[in-house]
Amino acid sequence: MYQNEVVESQGIRIRRRPPTGPPLHYVGPFEFRLQNEGNTPRNILEEIVWHKDKEVAQMKERKPLYSLKKALDNVPPAKDFIGALRSAHQRTGLPGLIAEVKKASPSRGILREDFNPVEIAQAYEKGGAACLSVLTDDKYFKGSYENLQAIMEAGVKCPLLLKEFIVEAWQIYYGRSKGADAVLLIASVLPDLDIKYMIKICKILGMATLVEVHDEREMDRVLAIEGVELIGINNRNLETFEVDLGITKKLLEGERGELIRQKDILVVGESGLFTPEDIAFVQEAGVKAVLVGESLIKQSDPGKAISTLFGRDVSE
Repeated sequence: MYQNEVVESQGIRIRRRPPTGPPLHYVGPFEFRLQNEGNTPRNILEEIVWHKDKEVAQMKERKPLYSLKKALDNVPPAKDFIGALRSAHQRTGLPGLIAEVKKASPSRGILREDFNPVEIAQAYEKGGAACLSVLTDDKYFKGSYENLQAIMEAGVKCPLLLKEFIVEAWQIYYGRSKGADAVLLIASVLPDLDIKYMIKICKILGMATLVEVHDEREMDRVLAIEGVELIGINNRNLETFEVDLGITKKLLEGERGELIRQKDILVVGESGLFTPEDIAFVQEAGVKAVLVGESLIKQSDPGKAISTLFGRDVSE
């Protein structure tokens, strides 16, 4: 109950798991229907999180935490994700690019049929991406931790973001063991205490955390958390999938924007970025990095698509 109160007080609408299990004893049709209504996800994000909760429980049984901690000894040290974004911004005068290796999405279906994650990652790197984001969710995005590992083992120098729906710290350790240098934490899913705890774990592992927000309340929560260095503003509402670039501008205006500058937090614009005009719009709002997937991955040469997106060549 306490957990529910905390979550509600922070405005988190996404329930971490179904509130009621199957009936423990015989119930009439009315009670059964009531219980089943509680067990229906209210939107796609909640559906993904519920599935993730079960998936992680199964994966933890196969690979307990102590075995992951051993595996970490064999992984090269984490690369400087934030440093790579800052230096790309300084070098080009444009937002540093986190290019996304993504085969599919729930809203758009399959984005690229001929999907070779390593070749795409190499094309992005050649095209001037500062960092890469690698989808590891299989059911909804057709991604995998194997893709992440393959990109690391292929010698790609760009730091790698674990693009996953994190519900437990175990996933962070697992991602690091597969080569992740940074991890995405979604404020609409995780309460403040979880975010604080996960940031601490990432610091110990040498990883960056990209904390994603979508509205003023989430931004205010995240700005109050100690140790946040990287905030992503998702222009897509993960509950409805509607996209509005104005969200970035709105969240960086006034006192919030001032606080972000004071704390030297690097802001990443996410979703709905397709043209040089879109990039210019979010950059003017105060963004120093962008995360782009769909508008690059759908092009025949995703690396060349980077210069189309920025309106000029940003490779070294």
